[in-house]
Amino acid sequence: MNWITKIIKAGEKIKSAIHKRATKEDIANSDWTSCCRGPILKKELEENLWVCPDCNKHHRIKPRQRFDILFGKNNYEIFKTPIPKDDPLNWSDSKPYKDRLKNARKKTDMNCGMMVVCGSINNIKITAVASDFDFLGASMAAAEGEAFLYGIQHAIENQTPFLCISAGGGMRMMESLISLSQMTRTTLAINELKKENLPYLVCITDPTAGGITASYAMLGDIHFAEPGALLAFAGARVIQGTVKEELPEGFQRVEKNPAFVDLIVERKDLSEKIGTLLSILLKKNSDISTDENETTENTQSLTKAAS
Repeated sequence: MNWITKIIKAGEKIKSAIHKRATKEDIANSDWTSCCRGPILKKELEENLWVCPDCNKHHRIKPRQRFDILFGKNNYEIFKTPIPKDDPLNWSDSKPYKDRLKNARKKTDMNCGMMVVCGSINNIKITAVASDFDFLGASMAAAEGEAFLYGIQHAIENQTPFLCISAGGGMRMMESLISLSQMTRTTLAINELKKENLPYLVCITDPTAGGITASYAMLGDIHFAEPGALLAFAGARVIQGTVKEELPEGFQRVEKNPAFVDLIVERKDLSEKIGTLLSILLKKNSDISTDENETTENTQSLTKAAS
């Protein structure tokens, strides 16, 4: 081997190293992530509740991180929810559905895409559910439906408000009509909660779309959203392909759809705002049998708090 061949081979190795793409696992395990100014330390983001200090982007976070922010670190009880039989339809596409579930559980350390907990804000006991986008895009299937119904049942039995932190792209295609039926089941469960005069609050997070938007995410007594959250039914690419026109900047973001939410709340203010709203709602519910003037005053107080 002459010196020219050695140089060429060394150059090929350098070129290969430069163009080697990082895997998703490498990115997930890295101390860095990216935002408006380029690379940013995850630790720096975490100290700011996973919100970019420059552009105010509210990064997606996991259920445990959300509950740590709302209730205080580990200051809540996590419930073990029922898990139906995996893969009832024996689904397989590019890989078996059972393998997808196994990988999602390993990645998130959750049995399904929803976590149900009970915690307190302003000494008010709250039952809450949150979705993990890393679990198959936080899509809804039988196990997630069981988790949601478990949370509603716990709220009714213990007479607590129910907080839903929504996320996900919709119903999970691998379970077909079983998945679609969760839209009906969650809606009926919410109706039972409301018969008990228990508040149902929904916090819209990025992204909330598809059958999730068409069911439990839009049935709250009050809807609030994190800044920049996507709220939609059909995806932007589907709509653009249908109308054959360029969509405006910020299309389907909550700031562009103010009619769909009552409040847009910074992550750092969520706990305080939820506590205030629940204090008013619970007082209003306890005063349902009082005279009309007092009920009107409570309604005005709620409107003022929401503004």
